[in-house]
Amino acid sequence: MQSYDVLVIGAGHAGSEAAAAAANLGSKVMLVTMDMTKIAQMSCNPAMGGIAKGQIVREIDALGGYSGLVSDKSMIQFRMLNRSKGPAMWSPRAQCDRMKFSEEWRTVLEGIKNLDFWQDMVEEIIIENRIVRGIRTKMGVEIFAKTVILTSGTFLNGLIHIGQKKDAGGRLAEPPSMGLSDSLEKIGFTKGRMKTGTPARIDGRSIDFSKLTEQKGDEGGGYFSYLNYNKPIDKQLSCYIAHTDNEVHSTLETGIKDSPLFDGTISSIGPRYCPSIEDKIVTFADKDKHQLFLEPEGLNGVEYYLNGFASSLPWKVQYEGLRKIQGFEKAKIFRPGYAIEYDYFDPTQLYHTMETKLIKNLFFAGQVNGTTGYEEAGAQGLIAGINAHLEVEGKDELILQRDEAYIGVLIDDLVTKGVDEPYRMFTSRAEYRILLRQDDADKRLTEKAYKIGLASIERWELCERKYILRDKIIEFVKKLSVRPEEINEELKMQKTSILKQSVKASELLKRPEIKFVHIEKNSKQLREKVKNLGALKREIIESVEIMIKYSGYIARERLMADKIKRLEHIRIPEEVVFEEMKSISTEGRQKLKKIKPKTIGQASRIIGVSPSDISVLLVFIGR
Repeated sequence: MQSYDVLVIGAGHAGSEAAAAAANLGSKVMLVTMDMTKIAQMSCNPAMGGIAKGQIVREIDALGGYSGLVSDKSMIQFRMLNRSKGPAMWSPRAQCDRMKFSEEWRTVLEGIKNLDFWQDMVEEIIIENRIVRGIRTKMGVEIFAKTVILTSGTFLNGLIHIGQKKDAGGRLAEPPSMGLSDSLEKIGFTKGRMKTGTPARIDGRSIDFSKLTEQKGDEGGGYFSYLNYNKPIDKQLSCYIAHTDNEVHSTLETGIKDSPLFDGTISSIGPRYCPSIEDKIVTFADKDKHQLFLEPEGLNGVEYYLNGFASSLPWKVQYEGLRKIQGFEKAKIFRPGYAIEYDYFDPTQLYHTMETKLIKNLFFAGQVNGTTGYEEAGAQGLIAGINAHLEVEGKDELILQRDEAYIGVLIDDLVTKGVDEPYRMFTSRAEYRILLRQDDADKRLTEKAYKIGLASIERWELCERKYILRDKIIEFVKKLSVRPEEINEELKMQKTSILKQSVKASELLKRPEIKFVHIEKNSKQLREKVKNLGALKREIIESVEIMIKYSGYIARERLMADKIKRLEHIRIPEEVVFEEMKSISTEGRQKLKKIKPKTIGQASRIIGVSPSDISVLLVFIGR
C-alpha cells in the first residue's frame, strides 16, 4: 500500500474533521475506521451545539471545517439558547437527524479527492527512533505515513456495563480497539480510565406526548455555517420536557445494589456535570424531581433519546423506572442505557498543535485526550489535521490563543492543566467571553483559515463583505439623528423614557429596551440604508446591535486580553532546566518539568505554578 502524508485512526467527529482538513489543504490522507457505516456517528444525544459548544461549532465552520455545514444539512430543530442573557452567552443548538448526519459526513469525505479509506482495526502504531512511521492493522496490513493522528474515541479497551453484565465494546454491539492503548503505554505514554453513559432509546409511538411540555424550535429556524445565511429548515420537530418524581426514584433505587457505579465495578472518572440518573438520586437525595428532555433522533423515525436519564442500572430496573414517568406509562424501549469505560491519555503530554511530546509527528485528538462531546472532539481533530499537514509541508504551526477562540481555550486547558474528569467546554472556562461570541467567529478566524489555504476565496470574500457592510451601518447609526416625533410612540410601547430633543440613533440603541428594529421601522433613512443588505441583513443587524450596545464591555475586555497576551510573547528558552531552579516551589518545578511550557503565559496557567514561581522565571530570562 502507498505511503501517505497524514494517516487518521478513527472516523468519529475528531477523525472526520482531521482527515478533511489535511486533505483539503493538499496532503495525501488515509482514514482508517473499523466501520465505514458509522462515520461521525452520534453515539449519544442527536444534537450539536449548546452552551459554549455552539460557539465551537461556529468556530470550526469559520476555519473551514464541516461540523456546522453537516449539522445544517441534517438539522430538524434549531434554538438559540440564552437569548434572555447578554450576547456572550448566546449559544446555537441544533437537533439533528442522527442517520442523515452520518450520511452527510460520509458524502463530504468521499467527495475529497486526496482522501482514501481503509476499514480495519489498528493494533499498533509503528515508531522508529521516537518518530512515527505508520500503523499495523488487525489484518496484518502495514500503512506508512509521515504523520499519524489518533482519534479513537471511547474504543480503546472499551468496556460496557448494564447492571452486573459487562461486555467489551466501543459502543453497544460494536467491538473495542484492543492492544493499541497498551502498546502506547509501553512506549511511555501515561494513560487513565474514564467513563461516560447514555440513556435507553425509546419508541416514540408508545409515549403520551399530551402529558409532556412541548419545546419548539426558534421561529424561522437558524444555522451554524456562515455559508447558510437565512436558509430555513424545511421542517422543525419539537422536543419535550418531562420530570422524574419520588415514585420513579424509589423504583430506580431498587437497582442500586446491582449498579456498577456503586458496587465498585466502575472506578474510573465520570462526567460530574452529566451524571447518570442513579447518581443523581443518590447525590441529590433531597430533590424530589429531575428534569428530562425527550429528543427525536430523526425526521421520519420514531426513536427518541431521553436526555438526563443516562443509566448503567440493570435493564429491567431502567425499564420499570422509565414507565413510572408521567407520559411514559406504556413506553417501549429499543435498547437500554449503558455506561462505558475506556482508556484516555493525559493531555499534558501534548503540544498546543496536538502533537505528542513523546513521539514526533504523532497527534492525539478527541476523547482519547480526556474530553467529551462531539464539538470538543471535532475542534481538536480540525487543529490536529491542520498542524499535521503544516508539519509535512515544513510550515509554521497554527495555534489559537485564548482570546481568539473557544478552541484555543479548550486546547490550552488540556495541555497546561490536564483533566481530572471528562472535559466539557463551558462559557465559564473562557475569561474573554464577550470577545468569543458565536456571532463573530468568522471575523476572528476566517482570515487565518484563508491564509493557510483551508477557507475558500468565496468564504473569505463573504466574510469581508459582511463586516465592511456592518461597519458602514455602524457609522451611519452613529451619525443618524432621531427626532422625538419619529420615535416617542415606539419608546412608550417599549416602556422607556421619551425624547425631548433629537438624539443619535446609536445612543437610543444603547438602551436595554431598544432594538435595531424599533429604530428601523420608525426611521425612513435607516430603512433605506439597510434595504439592500439581502441575505446578510439578519447577521449584520445583529452584529451592529451587539457592537453598539456592548462597545464599552468589548473595549475593556480587549484591553485586558492585550495586557495578559504580552506574557504569551515571552518565550521560555528550550534549554531551561526547571528542576535546577531551586527558587521555584517543588510542585512548580515538577509541573513545569512535566508540561514544558513554551511561554510565560502558558506557564502561568499551569495548576501548581504560583505567581511567585512566574516571577522567578521572569527574572531568570531577564524580564
